[in-house]
Amino acid sequence: MKYFVAILLLLPCASLLAQRHNNVPPTEEFRITGEIKKEMTFSIADLLKRSPENIGDVVVRNHRGDAKDTVRGLKGILLRTLLDSVALNVEKPKDYSEYYVSLTASDGYRNVYSWNELFNTEVGNHVYIITEMDGKNITQMQQRILVMSLADINTGRRHMIALAKIEFKKAE
Repeated sequence: MKYFVAILLLLPCASLLAQRHNNVPPTEEFRITGEIKKEMTFSIADLLKRSPENIGDVVVRNHRGDAKDTVRGLKGILLRTLLDSVALNVEKPKDYSEYYVSLTASDGYRNVYSWNELFNTEVGNHVYIITEMDGKNITQMQQRILVMSLADINTGRRHMIALAKIEFKKAE
């Protein structure tokens, strides 16, 4: 009985979370700013000019590892390939290790990656901007612009919908 009461109490919270997820304004472009030599903007049209990789199906897991969703037929562009064209304000190669990349969604949600994580570990080979999902291309996706880190054990933690800005920052 106590589990039934707990579930009844948690249902409104789950409903509000799902509603918030659905109410995030989708984005049509994102800016790259910060400690870089030249700011850039990528639109959906810019992303569609690139050849996506077939990713397949992915199980989205929450912070506890529970399967919450399966997204099918994913295609995407490695985030790192877009960021390769960004020139950081660094004097020596070892300075790259002091930088991190902050991704911000249209609703203010943030994810962080170190420069080394994206460019010097296996994780960087699995962080994608999704251009097709569940048979819909990016222009039809409610979650656009979607970023997923598929190397994460719990993929939902850095599942970011409505990417609006990427900022390079130096750790202090």
